[in-house]
Formats: sequence, C-alpha cells, structure tokens
Amino acid sequence: QVHLVESGGGLVQAGGSLRLPCTASGSALRNYAMAWYRQAPGKQREAVAIITSGGSTNYADSGKSRFTISRDNAKNTVYLQMNSMNPEDTAIYSCYARLCGLNAREYWGQGTQFTVSS
Repeated sequence: QVHLVESGGGLVQAGGSLRLPCTASGSALRNYAMAWYRQAPGKQREAVAIITSGGSTNYADSGKSRFTISRDNAKNTVYLQMNSMNPEDTAIYSCYARLCGLNAREYWGQGTQFTVSS
C-alpha cells in the first residue's frame, strides 16, 4: 500500500511560481510512473505532467514550457514546479502513482488546492 501526500496549496499571484511536492510512504516509488493531475472548478480532471520510473517526462499542452515534473527517489518524492502561473491554473492538484506489470497497482493522493489570483 502506498500513501501519497501532496502539499503546497494556497494562494498564488498571477505570474508567480509554486512547487508542489508529493511524498509517498509505505513503499518506494522508484519503480512507479508518477503523474500530476488537476481538476479545475466545473471541469473534468486532466493530466498535467507524467514522469516514468526511468525519468522520461511528458506534459499537457497547458503546462509545456511552464511546468516541470521531477522525482527524487531517495526522498520518495515527486515535484511539480509551476512557473508563470495564471488564473486558469487554479485547481485541485493530485498526485498519482502507477506500477505496471503482473502486480500492477495505482494510487492517488488526496489532492491539494490553490488559487491563482489575477
């Protein structure tokens, strides 16, 4: 069982930056693909950024050139660095972990919310 905990929510001004950490307990994350999702008010949840166990990354168009996902396996933590933020980034951000293979499993964090003020 993996327990994911996000932090770093709150209020951010437009144009500012924010780094969200997601820390896991219960199991090492090094073999998991990790992702950040977000759900804005009145909208469906969408993937924001993905990082594989090998470190390859991919981003949604909304975050390309502004967001960076990274992982520190020694700290069992995944980060989402967000720059040049705008009010459209206001959402609940959730961390996701997926282990592929015969013992496939997936886990979600509880989410952290922040608002980007204009």
